[in-house]
Amino acid sequence: MVKLGYLISYVDNVEAALTFFEQAFAFKRRLLVETGDYGELESGDAVIAFAAHSLGRDNLPAGYVRMDASALPLGMELALVCDDLAATHQRCLQHGAAELQAPAQKPWGQTVSYLRTPFGLLLELCTPL
Repeated sequence: MVKLGYLISYVDNVEAALTFFEQAFAFKRRLLVETGDYGELESGDAVIAFAAHSLGRDNLPAGYVRMDASALPLGMELALVCDDLAATHQRCLQHGAAELQAPAQKPWGQTVSYLRTPFGLLLELCTPL
């Protein structure tokens, strides 16, 4: 069996990334290691985690593309299903996210918006399908 366990994003400031998700989504902090270079959030079945770029360099010595290295987001998103998309979208903006696409209804009936976190992660907020 294979299942999604973690989504780990490399960031400049793990504490700040955890705080953004705590404030914008009311996720509970599961772990922040003593060194401050790795942390996790409770988010349902899979864990949202953040690691310092120093760990990224250790894990991937050939390098990687930073989420904040481009004016355009990476071609990968974290999609979060929201009961109250409009309020969640506004909380993200209040806590420093940049709006890429305002909430809009899709032809299949789902409402979706796109934001970029202060550290560059592309977020899709969506209503249940």
